[in-house]
Amino acid sequence: MTPEDQEEAQALLGAPGDSAPRGRRVFLAAFAAALGPLSFGFALGYSSPAIPSLRRAALPALRLDDNAASWFGAIVTLGAAAGGVLGGWLVDRAGRKLSLLLCTLPFVAGFTIITAAQDMWMLLGGRLLTGLACGVASLVAPVYISEIAYPAVRGLLGSCVQLMVVLGILLAYLAGWALEWRWLAVLGCGPPTLMLLLMCCMPETPRCLLTQHKRQEAMAALQFLWGSVQGWEEPPRAEHQGFHLGLLRHPGIYKPFVIGISLMAFQQLSGVNAIMFYADTIFEEARFKDSSLASVVMGVIQVLFTAAAALIMDRAGRRLLLTLSGAVMVFSTSAFGAYFKLAQGGPGNSSQVDFLAPVSAEPTDTSVGLAWLAVGSMCLFIAGFAVGWGPIPWLLMSEIFPLHVKGVATGVCVLTNWLMAFLVTKEFSSLMEALRPYGAFWLASAFCIFAVLFTLFCVPETKGKTLEQITAHFEGR
Repeated sequence: MTPEDQEEAQALLGAPGDSAPRGRRVFLAAFAAALGPLSFGFALGYSSPAIPSLRRAALPALRLDDNAASWFGAIVTLGAAAGGVLGGWLVDRAGRKLSLLLCTLPFVAGFTIITAAQDMWMLLGGRLLTGLACGVASLVAPVYISEIAYPAVRGLLGSCVQLMVVLGILLAYLAGWALEWRWLAVLGCGPPTLMLLLMCCMPETPRCLLTQHKRQEAMAALQFLWGSVQGWEEPPRAEHQGFHLGLLRHPGIYKPFVIGISLMAFQQLSGVNAIMFYADTIFEEARFKDSSLASVVMGVIQVLFTAAAALIMDRAGRRLLLTLSGAVMVFSTSAFGAYFKLAQGGPGNSSQVDFLAPVSAEPTDTSVGLAWLAVGSMCLFIAGFAVGWGPIPWLLMSEIFPLHVKGVATGVCVLTNWLMAFLVTKEFSSLMEALRPYGAFWLASAFCIFAVLFTLFCVPETKGKTLEQITAHFEGR
């Protein structure tokens, strides 16, 4: 590569220290892409207000029993796991922009089927379709945003992916107070429709265009997004060799693979789904007048702390926030386990999952005090999770993989995340029976400790680095 080519590549791909003026359209493009995660969050949060409404449905064929309700909530994760595989295939072959446009179709189709549902199979089919869209959006949106952002704001924009997810969940909870399940599904069609309209006006990422040898389009995209393409005449020809198993022998491939998969696994093994599952019951025992307020309180905490993480991400760095987040999660899951230990009265009690046993019809001050210990631990956990282990695994997934393996690698990471989410949610009750509730949460605390150690010894800092510099780090260059 000639010196002129190197200068042109830096101008195109955003070298540190580049003082070129930055356009604001990159933020608009990031917002358009982040409407996918907003739709994803709404689909996840939809089941919480919809299930009580469906239990009272006028049509007997639509009324959910306990088994049907559990499948109504869980089938989204199976659809999302399939969507992760599909997204990994689409993102390389169709491009980032078109993949985002395509994922709006199953979102709208899924919510439309739910709106028109006349029996249980239509409900589950609609949820499966929205789950498929969730899987694609959770993969493609972080990749698109990381590739259009320059290093100084990549952490901020990348963290907005998780922020939009929790905003979508909160929107579903709040709308669920006023809308029954059909109208709530109609509302769910709004964010993906808006994303479809906005993304039609946004460009493909310059990196993706370079892999397709579309020099003029890459220049135009960069001009649109950043407002400047200083100092380049002929862009470098980006290599696009594709993924094959032999590549896993190279440190530049297998190291980010191990890190990405491990981050996704630790995120789910932290116990976040279990804590959210018990939120309503714990708030009830702490004498909240409206137990459904628990979901909204959890959603507000997630939004506030995820927003705080986004604002400081490019200053504090990924490793520091992951470490602090993990430490808070260790403390809070340990305290949560202590609550269950005190509530069950010691090892002589039955291992049956009756974790609020000391709370009678008229709770004593002691039992209410224990419930408030659980509430405090739960809020602290959600805050800690939102600052680090919520947004950063998704951000790092979009940063650490070389361009030519990004589709397959991010697909494997997303598949890992959703499969772990399904397994943890499905098997947590069995784990609580085997280990007792306090043992299950202390096990989650141990996984959080391993997550902190993994961060300290294995995860590189990517703050302020170009995607090329991150790749060079793994390759030892």
